[in-house]
Amino acid sequence: MDTVFTSSATLDSDTFASAPLDGMSDEQLCAAAVELERAGRLMDTARLRVAAELAHRSRFGLGNESLAFRLGHGKAAMLVEALTLVSPREAARRIRLGESIRRDRGFDGVLLSAQHPRVGSALEAGEIGVDAAEAIVRNLDQAAQRAGSSLDAAGNRDVAERELVETARHAPADEVAVQARAWREALDPDGAEPRDEQIYRRRSFILGRETEGMRSFHGTLVGVDAALLQAAFDEAEKPGTTPRFLAEGDEARGIRTVTGDDGEPTTEIVDGRTRDQRRYDIFAGLITAGVRASGNAPVDMRSTAHVSAVITLEELERGVGVGWIDGADEPVAASTVRELVCANGMSLVVMGENGEPLYLYRGRRYFSEQQMRALAVRDGGCVWPGCHSPAAWADGHHVVEFSKGGPTNIDNGVLLCPHHHRMLHRSDFEMRMIGGRPHLVPPAFIDEQRTPILVGRSRIGVNLALQRRLE
Repeated sequence: MDTVFTSSATLDSDTFASAPLDGMSDEQLCAAAVELERAGRLMDTARLRVAAELAHRSRFGLGNESLAFRLGHGKAAMLVEALTLVSPREAARRIRLGESIRRDRGFDGVLLSAQHPRVGSALEAGEIGVDAAEAIVRNLDQAAQRAGSSLDAAGNRDVAERELVETARHAPADEVAVQARAWREALDPDGAEPRDEQIYRRRSFILGRETEGMRSFHGTLVGVDAALLQAAFDEAEKPGTTPRFLAEGDEARGIRTVTGDDGEPTTEIVDGRTRDQRRYDIFAGLITAGVRASGNAPVDMRSTAHVSAVITLEELERGVGVGWIDGADEPVAASTVRELVCANGMSLVVMGENGEPLYLYRGRRYFSEQQMRALAVRDGGCVWPGCHSPAAWADGHHVVEFSKGGPTNIDNGVLLCPHHHRMLHRSDFEMRMIGGRPHLVPPAFIDEQRTPILVGRSRIGVNLALQRRLE
């Protein structure tokens, strides 16, 4: 008899690993995915707690009585690695995260509070995953190192932990990480300036020795340079874009003739390169363009890729606080944004109190380049939940359709990748603008109340909201 799983069933992982799935309904399969994930979270939390207890019994102060020492290992991470057969990195991660939720006992035997009690409670209830928990703990610990241990600082971190755990209960881990970084900056009295200087000192580019006609290279890029390179990749790899930096041999192999609906033959180029090969050619082409440029002469080969640096006007003028660069996860200091403005000019996008940019133009069918850049500032890329397509790949969608009188304004526009753009038009999902921000309305069969969900990855909007909570 086939095993059937519902949202209320007790799931046995051994049985489910070999159970047939094709007999499940869509609802049963989705319910099983949710319940199995919760069960997996509980198991992950048990692993963290065991790793932390092993570390506690192997702590340095125990000397020869250390559990790791008695079992022939130099430290706790080696013991966890030997027992579980995980990688050294995973063993260290489990110990680090497990210790942050572990409750020690005082001299009187009473359990003390954990470093991150709200994270621990949510993990033990299976409400959040370890990826989200790790992002919360890491960023709050970084904030604690900078902000100190005063009562006010500790109180603010408690607020941040509560808000981030609540977010993690219904948001993907990547979104939690974005908000955790925003909280870290909001809690840090010194801002990103010291960290930016430390990051800049770690920049490197290492060219290896030649082997069989090829030379390897590796290094580390600062956030601004990485964002510029990523923008160049995104711009060149956008679906439907004519292949750039295509060698003559690759172009010749990719040329083919097709007959259109009108019977006329046309020639098109099929890019047969792998993703890594395309990126290599883009990188090499950009280097060639730079080498051909002089300090004063204009350059004919000019990239059309753009990177937006987003910051509040007040913080830009004062030179304190943080800004956000498209293509980079970590925020940068306001002084860094000021340097970018000085070197590359500035386009002003006025933000409302909810972080919404004001509209720029009316009466146009297609969103202008300036409007698309403003939408990228607000939305951060395709706004569909769980989609990571960058802004360079997205279309400008009219929330109120243009054919029904919807204006081509930013407050009526939203970024959607081609796939989710088509999905929106062909499904029962709806998009609405509320308070100048896009909200996705699910169908009734998903949510009977059809509660609008705020969408988009606007990091500056998150930062403004956090600042208001701390005031």
